[in-house]
Amino acid sequence: MTAPTRTVPAQAPRSSAELIQAESPVLAHNYHPLPVVVARAEGVWVEDVEGRRYLDMLAGYSALNFGHRHPALIEAAHRQLDQLTLTSRAFHNDRLAGFAEGLAELTGLDMVLPMNTGAEAVESGIKVARKWAYDVKGVPADRATIVVAGGNFHGRTTTIVGFSDDDTARVGFGPFAPGFRTVPYNDLAALEAALDETTAAVLIEPIQGEAGVLIPDDGYLTGVRELTRRNGCLFIADEIQSGLGRTGTTLAVEHESVVPDMLLLGKALGGGIVPVSAVVARREVLGVLGPGQHGSTFGGNPLAAAVGSAVIELLATGEFQRRAAELGAVLRDGLAALTGKGVTGFRARGLWAGVDIDPALGTGREISERLLKEGVLVKDTHGSTIRLAPPLTITDGELTSALGSLERALG
Repeated sequence: MTAPTRTVPAQAPRSSAELIQAESPVLAHNYHPLPVVVARAEGVWVEDVEGRRYLDMLAGYSALNFGHRHPALIEAAHRQLDQLTLTSRAFHNDRLAGFAEGLAELTGLDMVLPMNTGAEAVESGIKVARKWAYDVKGVPADRATIVVAGGNFHGRTTTIVGFSDDDTARVGFGPFAPGFRTVPYNDLAALEAALDETTAAVLIEPIQGEAGVLIPDDGYLTGVRELTRRNGCLFIADEIQSGLGRTGTTLAVEHESVVPDMLLLGKALGGGIVPVSAVVARREVLGVLGPGQHGSTFGGNPLAAAVGSAVIELLATGEFQRRAAELGAVLRDGLAALTGKGVTGFRARGLWAGVDIDPALGTGREISERLLKEGVLVKDTHGSTIRLAPPLTITDGELTSALGSLERALG
């Protein structure tokens, strides 16, 4: 006898409030998100579970440089999903060579080490720099040092937070790995004093994102390049947030025509679809790795390589770099008009800005919540500073509208 069919009632859609409450007991509280539950997105717009639309002015901290669900990237992902998603690096796959060749050509460097997340790229860069110091520079075993900048943000692994000066990220997670020296950002004299025969590399962000989009003085990156060359150590540029079109050039270091020895890339490299990161370097540098000395099961997987290749094709046209530069002028002009009217200062390059709000008007979190009610998504950092980093697909009208919302939120 056939058992009777049981009909499972469809679950009623839950509201934003219900979903936020449901997260609380089961998710680790390592984030403090704004009270919005995103359910759908396209381009520069997202929609919550109740159907309210918001202009995304954060773009996943630059992971969504090309907007949500860019058609070319979605097509590449769908096409690859029907073919092959993972082999591990135990075998070759038919997408990896094209991705690596394209990324090397885009950056003007020689070799690529594919990874997944930005923090993995940084950790990989640290390992490669140390290996290079021992094998090529001749630093005695276990003596290699890496110089970093104060105010840095390179990720949240235990190694990385060990050389952070952000107490929230650092305190409670020691002991930390030795071998790092911290100097003030944008201070060439301090950097020069920190370099010696044990220095493997200088690791910096060309623009410090988490610190509030801090842009160094003209000539700083050129100076870093010259000091590292003179002292026989590597210049590692962490372009995980600043790279791939965000600042109006493919790479932020291009604003000073600087070519580092090693680039760390991520976020936008995965098009907002899959995590993709990479270490890209001169052959003499990445060539120090041998089989088994570093690896990743998912690094360079066919799906990631397919999406990454589509990202490279978008950047190869130069369209997004031009848009970031042109609309960056609109962003700067709009923020300049608000200076003294609730904005106490700002720093902007391309479609990326750190905006300091008069503390009398509220914290960065409070301003972000006011903008949420205006239908605009941003995120705060460090007190009364908010960050603006819209998708590079935003229009002049949408950007102007967002600036109008900021003006109202400050009123």
